[in-house]
Amino acid sequence: MPTIISHPIVASLKTWVPRISVHAAFAGGLLAVLPDADVVSFAMGIPYESTFGHRGFTHSIVFALATSSLATLAFRRDRRALFAYFFFCALSHPLLDALTNGGLGIAFFSPFSNRRYFFPWTPITVSPIGAGFFSARGVETFISELKWVWLPCALLALMGKTFSSRAT
Repeated sequence: MPTIISHPIVASLKTWVPRISVHAAFAGGLLAVLPDADVVSFAMGIPYESTFGHRGFTHSIVFALATSSLATLAFRRDRRALFAYFFFCALSHPLLDALTNGGLGIAFFSPFSNRRYFFPWTPITVSPIGAGFFSARGVETFISELKWVWLPCALLALMGKTFSSRAT
């Protein structure tokens, strides 16, 4: 998985929807990280490959729809734009994880299917979980994320800012 540091960077793409407030962007960042709450499954003895194991239901399209719908209810204005933005942030997590080179894959279609998927191209180095993050492998992961997550997001955010400022 990309790290807890890199998943919320996707929320910076709010520049494509200028009406989105700082509070909504913060919520988008939380939605981008939320699927990894499933790491508690390791401590609970839930097998990785279980529906509720790591990269299972919390990494599904259904979970992204549910959490983005709930987040949208917390805001009064621009709900269509907010839902689309929140759904994008929530779904970005499993999409980025499917670009990593480790693990068992992503259960995109849970709870209907627990089959796990990766994309054919997996350029992002999978992040070690726990103390391993603070190792040479963790540094390798972060460098990979700078290249494959941060840089593209920064360029897309800049493009969004440029296009939205031209439109006004």
